[in-house]
Amino acid sequence: MKIAVTYENGNIFQHFGHTESFKLYEIESGNITNTSVVDTEGSGHGALADFLKKHTVDTLICGGIGAGAQNALAEAGITLYGGVSGSADQAVSDLLAEKLSYNPDIECNHHGEHHHGSCGEHHGNCEHHGHHA
Repeated sequence: MKIAVTYENGNIFQHFGHTESFKLYEIESGNITNTSVVDTEGSGHGALADFLKKHTVDTLICGGIGAGAQNALAEAGITLYGGVSGSADQAVSDLLAEKLSYNPDIECNHHGEHHHGSCGEHHGNCEHHGHHA
């Protein structure tokens, strides 16, 4: 198993499409065997999904993420845990212990659907096209 986390200064970076680095965790038998921080060499969800696939990542932990990125990850066969914040290392430990709290409904650009107030809780990290947080 290989987990990637959007990464900045030890914490989970909150805007998937703009992340500049991932911390990669190699997992064997439920334990972290190796970690590395890698630069993304570009941005945009399509390029990032390809980047993760190239690094044989099968699981992603991140903060805010839009529908396009989710679709690209699904096509790449990558399991997504979105809406996570705080320490990257802690999030991976929590995931391995099956106690990671994440938001399965993190997607923010529901075209024409009601947001139920969830977008406001992300402090501007949602990927609204044409607006910069």
